[in-house]
Amino acid sequence: MTRATKTYVSETVSRLKPSGIRRFFDLAASMDGVISLGVGEPDFITSWNVREACILSLEQGHTSYTANAGLMELREEISSYLLRKFQVKYCPEGEVLVTVGASQALDLALRAIINPGDEVIIVEPSFVSYGPLVTLAGGTPIPVRTEGTDEFKLRPQQILQALTERTKAILLCSPNNPTGTVLNKEELAAIAHIANMHDLLVISDEIYAELTYDENYTSFAAVGGMRERTILVSGFSKGFAMTGWRLGFVAAPEEIMQAMLKIHQYAMMCAPTMAQYGAIEALKNGEHDVEEMRKSYRRRRNYFVQSLNEIGLRCHMPGGAFYAFPSIRETGLTSEQFAEQLLLKEKVAVVPGSVFGENGEGYVRCSYASSLEQLQEATKRMRRFLLQL
Repeated sequence: MTRATKTYVSETVSRLKPSGIRRFFDLAASMDGVISLGVGEPDFITSWNVREACILSLEQGHTSYTANAGLMELREEISSYLLRKFQVKYCPEGEVLVTVGASQALDLALRAIINPGDEVIIVEPSFVSYGPLVTLAGGTPIPVRTEGTDEFKLRPQQILQALTERTKAILLCSPNNPTGTVLNKEELAAIAHIANMHDLLVISDEIYAELTYDENYTSFAAVGGMRERTILVSGFSKGFAMTGWRLGFVAAPEEIMQAMLKIHQYAMMCAPTMAQYGAIEALKNGEHDVEEMRKSYRRRRNYFVQSLNEIGLRCHMPGGAFYAFPSIRETGLTSEQFAEQLLLKEKVAVVPGSVFGENGEGYVRCSYASSLEQLQEATKRMRRFLLQL
């Protein structure tokens, strides 16, 4: 092979597709007057008391590495938080790890459990990183398609049909990104029964757990018999409006946790020290601010989803997160065509559903983590766009 044709890039990485979300973000950023319903980020600023705790940690000179697993005080607060909010108990010494965002926690979990060729069931539509992270860990992602006609609920029969002798784990996200669908306790129990019967692990991405609106949230680890099979992934980005802090955590049985910690030691060493001090304050004294954000998102959700249905974009009422996932099939456009034309003609940015898996085609993801005034203007522009079609 000559130098002209030789590549030094891994074949696995070469085959990965770039994130489908980024192209629309980059296009929207180059235009003036765009209302973005695309970014999966709270529009709230991190609470002042959390920022102040971070500033104080700097003033006091806390600028060194922490323990690999994170500050013990933070791990203790995370353990107390999980017990208080979701009735699941983890030992802070050996079953809790502080990570650089929930994304790193997912990466660590997958790399810690996957052997080459292992299969991981992924519920689609799903967040864009799930499949690639399974692939990068040496596994094979197996999509299970949920349907909009069933509010994108995962049903036991769908899992059973996807099982093979290579299945190692199920990767869940509830509330779901991009659909906002929440699985209730009974639905989770049905999945737990399958996991027990077929000796499967469950990676439960619960980053949106604080943002549920119509019923009490159930953590998968709290379902009977599932704590020892569950890797619970969460963080501070969504519920505590701390996206830029890049701080997450993972809780799991000690054997799995020690495997994740090994990878974390070599790849990352520890999460940012100042952010950890901020997170301690968020867990101790942030509940009021979280509740106020949740109330605001609920009001916006109710307005926005009703408005989408009124202008002809059929949309189920999401139970959590801050996304609506309306169908655009009646327009005759693909989700990518719809998103691109809406952006160019009316300067409203949404994300094509196709980037979240094949059965996301025919839908678009709209974030309602924007002011009510922006949502009102966005729906006005979307109505005008639909009338032009």
